[in-house]
Amino acid sequence: MQAEDTQPPHHRPIRSFVLRQGRMSPAQQRAHENLMPRFGCEYSQAPLNFSQLFGRAAPTVLEIGFGMGHTTAEIAAARPETNFLGIEVHAPGVGSLLKEIDVRGLANIRVIQHDAVDVLKDMIAPASLAGVHIYFPDPWHKKRHHKRRLIQPDFVKRLVEHLALGGYLHLATDWEDYAQQMLEVLSAEPALTNTTTGFAPRPAWRPLTKFEHRGLKLGHGVWDLVFTRRT
Repeated sequence: MQAEDTQPPHHRPIRSFVLRQGRMSPAQQRAHENLMPRFGCEYSQAPLNFSQLFGRAAPTVLEIGFGMGHTTAEIAAARPETNFLGIEVHAPGVGSLLKEIDVRGLANIRVIQHDAVDVLKDMIAPASLAGVHIYFPDPWHKKRHHKRRLIQPDFVKRLVEHLALGGYLHLATDWEDYAQQMLEVLSAEPALTNTTTGFAPRPAWRPLTKFEHRGLKLGHGVWDLVFTRRT
């Protein structure tokens, strides 16, 4: 008789990224090599001291998955009083943001090239963030893949633990069914409160991306959500 399998079922771990192929341009490569030592932060299992990392005491906002970094750079340039810690796993995007930092002369951005789930768990102290930005995460549009979406109750609960009281969580997506899921998940988290009824107007701090401009011209929607931590 065959022994009963007592191994626990396999659970897919939460990941903040989707593996993609991509080559860095020569400019991105140079920026990565020359600027990562100055503006980058290595992943470690020790909590960050934001004042030491940025060389000043200021509110710190975390961005998860900044893509090519253009929006991150624009927001940081418009909000010089705030520190921005950007997380991205893809080297071309990291190189692109580092190039933007150099061209714009920005001093209020630091970059971590690693999975955000690990960074949150190991490097971000509880109640230390003034805000979290997650813009246009992978929608995993096929229904059978919805479980892979980043915005799930467990992950939102983790985010809330790292927000200071009054800190905000700002999400944006151009997939309506994902927007509805986001709204349901955030509304169900007892430590969060919606800043409006339903979806929020796009905050002034989030610039329109070129893809968003194109989508709006074609009649596509974009949905923003802004919630704050109340407990």
